[in-house]
Amino acid sequence: MQDIIQRIDNNQFWKFHGGIHPPEQKFLTNDKPIRPLHLPEQLVIPVQQHIGVPGDLLVKPGDKVLKGQALTAPSTPMAVPIHAPTSGKIDKIDLHVIAHPSGLSELCVFMTPDHEETWRERHICQDFTDLSRHDIIKRIANAGISGMGGAGFPTHIKVDSKPDLNFLIINAAECEPYITADDLLMQEHSVTISQGISILRHLLEPKVILIGIEDNKPKAIEAIREATKHLKEVRVCVTPTQYPMGGEKQLIKVLTGKEIPSGSLPSQHGIVMQNVATCFAIAEAVIHDIPLIKRVVTITGQGLDKPQNMWAALGTPVKDLISYCGNNQSTSQKAVIMGGPMMGFTLPTDRVPVVKITNCVLVPSNRELNLNNKEVECIRCGQCAEVCPSQLLPQELQWSAKAKDHDKLKALNLFDCIDCGACAYVCPSHIPLVQYYRVAKAEIREQELMDVKAEKAKARFEARKARLEREKQAREEKQRKASEARKAAMNSTPEGQGAKSAVAAALARVKAKKAQQDESEPTNTAQPVSNTKSAAAAAIARAKAKKAAKAAEQNKVSENSVNKEQSEPSQAADVSDKAGVSKDDRVAAAIARAKAKKAANKTAAEIESRDSNAQSTAVQSNVEETPTKEKRVSAAIAKAKAKKAAQKASKDGETDTQSATAAETEKSEQTPTKEKRVSAAIAKAKAKKAAQKANVDANPDEQATIKADVDKSENSASKEKRVAAAIAKAKAKKANKSAKSEVTEQASKGLNETVAAEQTQTGTGNTNATVKQVDTESSDDTAAKPSDKKARIAAAVAKAKAKKQAQSPEAVSEPATTESSDVEDTQLAKKARIAAAVAKAKAKKQQQTESK
Repeated sequence: MQDIIQRIDNNQFWKFHGGIHPPEQKFLTNDKPIRPLHLPEQLVIPVQQHIGVPGDLLVKPGDKVLKGQALTAPSTPMAVPIHAPTSGKIDKIDLHVIAHPSGLSELCVFMTPDHEETWRERHICQDFTDLSRHDIIKRIANAGISGMGGAGFPTHIKVDSKPDLNFLIINAAECEPYITADDLLMQEHSVTISQGISILRHLLEPKVILIGIEDNKPKAIEAIREATKHLKEVRVCVTPTQYPMGGEKQLIKVLTGKEIPSGSLPSQHGIVMQNVATCFAIAEAVIHDIPLIKRVVTITGQGLDKPQNMWAALGTPVKDLISYCGNNQSTSQKAVIMGGPMMGFTLPTDRVPVVKITNCVLVPSNRELNLNNKEVECIRCGQCAEVCPSQLLPQELQWSAKAKDHDKLKALNLFDCIDCGACAYVCPSHIPLVQYYRVAKAEIREQELMDVKAEKAKARFEARKARLEREKQAREEKQRKASEARKAAMNSTPEGQGAKSAVAAALARVKAKKAQQDESEPTNTAQPVSNTKSAAAAAIARAKAKKAAKAAEQNKVSENSVNKEQSEPSQAADVSDKAGVSKDDRVAAAIARAKAKKAANKTAAEIESRDSNAQSTAVQSNVEETPTKEKRVSAAIAKAKAKKAAQKASKDGETDTQSATAAETEKSEQTPTKEKRVSAAIAKAKAKKAAQKANVDANPDEQATIKADVDKSENSASKEKRVAAAIAKAKAKKANKSAKSEVTEQASKGLNETVAAEQTQTGTGNTNATVKQVDTESSDDTAAKPSDKKARIAAAVAKAKAKKQAQSPEAVSEPATTESSDVEDTQLAKKARIAAAVAKAKAKKQQQTESK
């Protein structure tokens, strides 16, 4: 330590590796005073202006803010707030291009000044020694101070280092060409800088304070010596002018002779370094409670009319500063560089705002800096390695950066590069080496950030997996202990043992019952079900076969009738003429028969419907109560089909009878003699057809089945009467059908003779039309007409009586009310059918007598 101090007192300093001596060009601004603060029309304040993370916004569009008011709040130790440079209104918060080599956009606060300069409330401290160490650090943090030499590291973290440091170095070298901001600041505000150094001494308690300054700043050297002469620990070290003397590791090497190893920090070796502008900001924050809202910026270059240093509010667009100094370059030719010619970068637009690390804005002329040099291949001259102050291999770094070989770049200590630009300055191939290094550094930081996130995610996943496994094991252990406790409780007490045996007995009973059910199920359950299903299927098959046989028989009878009617038309006409019955009487008789047939069919259908419903009910109840289910099912199916056929036949008979009667009446007006006879024949044919469709024979097997099922029902006495009535009705239908079939044969012959006579009298044309109509309307059966007058009259009288009885109130009343009404309806229907059968028998007998 004493050797170092002695060398410093003798102005004997060490040297760093490499370095260059570019033209200084400081004469443009080093003799001009700092111009006062200039406020633009709108301030664009980036949320992040330092190394670390941005703070949380405290304002929103439309808010009015005061000068020095915080716009963000730090959320982590590596975050520092930003403040309003003046009073005004927040216009919006949006993305904007920032001061960065990438030219990317970040979140910015847009603010319009009101030019009133209204301050927020401040707490001025005349003697900072009255404040505790914690309060001083807090004031520095709340003021938003970060390193103003170019790095932008949060200052409150640096000053919170451990005490008893060996060296506190104040960097006042300002080695880069053109820049004179620190030089003018030391000349004009040396007292404030001295106060800042005193605050740092109070916080860090260093053994020696070294102020490093180049020998090209004589006025600044004199001002600093005068301001710090009362501080016995301070040594003003005037160093030779060499670029990059202002580098942290380079200045430490020159003043102390120590080299900071790669990857380590100066604080680890008992050294802390602060920039001279940072000392000024610390004094303003701790003593005057003024946050970092402005800084001195050098606006220089031969492209300006009046290059000078200015107090610039943070957030001032570069365009306003250039306009204030007078730009003598055309818009298409000018190039704006933020920073010096060695470490600066070209701005994508002049609307980029000033930030905390902005110390220079350079506007060179077209001949001042050759910015249009084209890059060519490296000639491997090695000059870049000779001038590198960090003792790196710039040529190999550039090759690895182009190949994106990040591992190789790390091995070559890329992050020891201070971006001084000395290598690019001496490169004869005009390779922008610094730009390659900056891009590579950004890519590596991004990849490391992604790796850190991935590691954190992996750690969270593994921690969650381990937690779930522990919870699972804890649950299993808890269940195991509970089970063991229950078993122990059951084995230790008589009650538990009894309960255990009871549970075992219950389980045994359940298993035995299940086994018994499995053994008895095939014989007791499956067999009756299968028998019932097979019986039902057989009954359905028999019903379908019977229906098909009846349909085939009816089609055959219809074909025979049509053929017979076509072959003997003349014979029917002759018989009709021989009968001697007047046409009016025949028409009246036909109409009476049709009406009687309609009433009889309706009455029969109603009675049959009631009987069918009763029988269906009885059959259903017997099916549920008796074991012979197959018989009851087949009987119910047969009865339902018989009911459906009877209803359809009755409807068809009514429709056909009405249409035939209307046709006969119309023909009788044109040809009174012929048409009435034809109408009578048609009506008779329709009556026969309806009777045949309605009077379906009751199968003796079905009758026996129905009677057997009804006899077995013992629920009510009314069922036996309805079954007896149904059987009687079926027998009457069968007798009626046999009688009608005989009469039909005779009537067919008489109808043929009648048609032949009509052909003789009125001509063949009309007769053919009439016969065609008869054939069309009565194609299923042959019309029957009695040959003799007495038989026809008897039939008409019988039909009239049947009609009258059918229309009587007793016959048409609702049959399902009592048992007596069912019996009366059955008797009336039976009498009507007997009368019709007697009339047909007489007609048949008369026909046989005449034929003999």
